[in-house]
Amino acid sequence: MAITTVSCQKDSDPKPGPPVQPAALGKAQVWLTRGDQSSLLAQQSDISISALKDTPTITLDTTVQLQEMEGFGAALTGSSAYLINKKMSASQRSSLLKTLFSETDGIGVSYLRMTIGASDFSLSDYTYDDMPVGQTDYPLDNFSIDKDKEDVVPVLKQILGVQSAVSIMGSPWSPPAWMKTNGSLKGGKLKTDAYDSYAQYFVKYIQAFKNEGITIDAVTPQNEPLYSTASYPCMDMPASDQLNFIKNSLGPAFQSAGVDTKIIAYDHNWDVTDYAISIVNDAGAAQFVAGSAFHAYAGNVSAMSLVHNANPNKGLYFTEISGGGWATDFSDNLQWQMANIFIGTTKNWSKNALLWNLALDENSGPTNNGCANCRGVVTINSTSGTVTKNVEYYAIGHFSKFVRPGAHRVSSTAFDSGTQLDNVAFLNTNGSKVLVVSNSGSSQQTFIVKLGERQFSYTIPGKAVVSIVW
Repeated sequence: MAITTVSCQKDSDPKPGPPVQPAALGKAQVWLTRGDQSSLLAQQSDISISALKDTPTITLDTTVQLQEMEGFGAALTGSSAYLINKKMSASQRSSLLKTLFSETDGIGVSYLRMTIGASDFSLSDYTYDDMPVGQTDYPLDNFSIDKDKEDVVPVLKQILGVQSAVSIMGSPWSPPAWMKTNGSLKGGKLKTDAYDSYAQYFVKYIQAFKNEGITIDAVTPQNEPLYSTASYPCMDMPASDQLNFIKNSLGPAFQSAGVDTKIIAYDHNWDVTDYAISIVNDAGAAQFVAGSAFHAYAGNVSAMSLVHNANPNKGLYFTEISGGGWATDFSDNLQWQMANIFIGTTKNWSKNALLWNLALDENSGPTNNGCANCRGVVTINSTSGTVTKNVEYYAIGHFSKFVRPGAHRVSSTAFDSGTQLDNVAFLNTNGSKVLVVSNSGSSQQTFIVKLGERQFSYTIPGKAVVSIVW
């Protein structure tokens, strides 16, 4: 078996490991983040792969391939796009986008979520077809994405210039007010006579962005459909309504327009599983649905496995969680993100893992009546344009930089629960293997990894995360 060493280091800046010992059959590269921030996604000395000697702590089997990964990242909200586009110089912006999206010069973010119209992180309330009170536009004659051309479109184009392999998911916070029972962007439901018009609204959105050179890979019919009392755009969309909308309007509209964008159901918290299950198990709706999406503001990550087990043929997606001023300890946040979001969701069948705002300013904004102390993946100073990388940046990076789109999660046994070690493993399309291990305990621990007739060991510090690539 040939051992391939995959390098993410620039040729001009080699960091060679120790001399190869005679017993070594190959090398694995190591990237470490420690809770005390003394190491931040920093490359360590290579470790040797040797013939089996000891009882392995965990066993990998790359022949057992599980879900295909689509990417890791965050949301390019209106607020994030505005800061990147308007509060940074051209050189600052170029540097940041490389830091976020380049595999070699940054963390290789490979999946973005965007809001279809306004959200709680936009500069104002808007949709793509707003009408004066009392007027309607069922033919969508006034449909326009001009508002998004101010910041979102130009930033997306620059991102795709750095990383063409980024997948984009669109999620609406509200349809146009005239489509809703209460005539407002806040609250209400989708009027039954607007179902078909709203389906065409999605088609026009996908086509309008395609005309800008931006492919929308997936949509969800409604962000957080069970939360409709917010002071920002939102809508109540019970499971029966969403099922009906997908089965009778949205799915057929995509089909007749030749749109191959995925439709992903639910897009809300882990604490409710019957919503997603009712849609993916309905034959009429399921023919149009690629899977279901989840947020982490309530419930447990194991909910995703419950939904997977109900219909293993449908994909699972993790689409939103935010860090913020309520939790500022880097080490605690790093371990929570691993346990719940990155190792947690992928072990529970998620094909992606997305955080909320890609960037916010030093005042946790701009906000649109939403969370007042949320934290972006990076913080952009609105005066100087300087960038601070937050814990979320390193958490994403341990996956996005090494686990590329098209990779499959592969079988890896669990560590004994008493070790406080957790792991997940992947096989990339180029044959490279990635193992991410977290140590939530305070003491360093040595572990052994067995793959076929070979093994390696590594000693991970306490409160640390390591990505091992070979």
